[in-house]
Amino acid sequence: MAAQQPKRPRFLSGSTARRIITYLVMILLAVAILWILSQIKWIFRPFQQFFAIVGAPIILAGVFYYLLNPIVDWLDRRFKIRRSWSIIGLFILVGGLLAWGLVALIPVLQEQISSLVKNWPHYWDSLLNSSQSFWQDANFKWGRDLLNQYDSQLEKSMSGLIKNTAFSTVGGISSVVGSITTALIALVTFPFLLWYMLRDGRQFPKAVARFLPDRLQPSFLKVLNEMNNQVANYIRGQLTVAFFVALMFYVGYLIIGLKFALVLGIVAGLLNLIPYLGSFLAMVPAVVIGIFISPWMLVKVLIVFIIEQTIEGRLISPLVLGQSLKIHPVTIIIVLLASGKIFGVLGVIFGVPGYAILKVIGSHLYQYWRAQSRWYQSSTNGDDV
Repeated sequence: MAAQQPKRPRFLSGSTARRIITYLVMILLAVAILWILSQIKWIFRPFQQFFAIVGAPIILAGVFYYLLNPIVDWLDRRFKIRRSWSIIGLFILVGGLLAWGLVALIPVLQEQISSLVKNWPHYWDSLLNSSQSFWQDANFKWGRDLLNQYDSQLEKSMSGLIKNTAFSTVGGISSVVGSITTALIALVTFPFLLWYMLRDGRQFPKAVARFLPDRLQPSFLKVLNEMNNQVANYIRGQLTVAFFVALMFYVGYLIIGLKFALVLGIVAGLLNLIPYLGSFLAMVPAVVIGIFISPWMLVKVLIVFIIEQTIEGRLISPLVLGQSLKIHPVTIIIVLLASGKIFGVLGVIFGVPGYAILKVIGSHLYQYWRAQSRWYQSSTNGDDV
């Protein structure tokens, strides 16, 4: 009787090979669909124009929604006050605070901004002159040669830019008019959107979930809830941190006697909405002004910056933001650079919450695929890999 030949192990079973081929086909189909969509961009132009008009009021309403909705929920839960009355009261309170702030701050801001704009060329020239002696040093000869080498190219680029600007003046004016009109529309319409979001926002997830099968509704509502928490934590946290950053810079500049403390503090708070990079960008005008005044003032400005960064990084940000987003700082920087390159200023501001939303969706899709895939199930026989 002939001896039975030993069965050779196979690297891939038939079922595993079929699954790999299926996934590869799906990937190829997705790439083909993306390529087709890139060739018919004109189809999406009406949608782009639509979102260009309604995007700003929706974003404004969303920011105020996440700020005011916890107060409305608390009044409803604690004192049983109807949401409509709570919203009306908050609108009156916020409108009064904004009006008071504008009346109190506008004269001071106007004076400091006009003085800063008037004196900024002198500050910048002083910075250049103070660095002139270092630049004339023999060690920087390679840098001067490099600048001389590209000087003619720079002149050509500037002349071309001036010509293009001259030809596009009419288009630039129309663009400015269009931007002002869009801003006015956003300011007028966003309170109405905010009203309905605060009043009926709780019903939105359930209303959307009704269109899904019953077995998918709990998972869908869970994903929406996680996305909402991520965006809410980010917006509230960033605005709170930005406020304290503006306050710390303002108080610090007042203590050291730096000019334009209010303007520089507000600018620092606004730029702090850009994570990890905003505070450093806000230091540029303060450093220039400090150099113009005296070397000792520059040292005091740097001391204020170090103290602010220490308090913000060790106390305010951990308390306010905590680890709610669970995103590594390196990932945040990469997201900021990529979203800023693709979407501009809005990408820098909203890139991180957008990534947080995509992370929630991707995490749930991965968990669903892992639960359905046989690759992560313990094999019961020797057929699989």
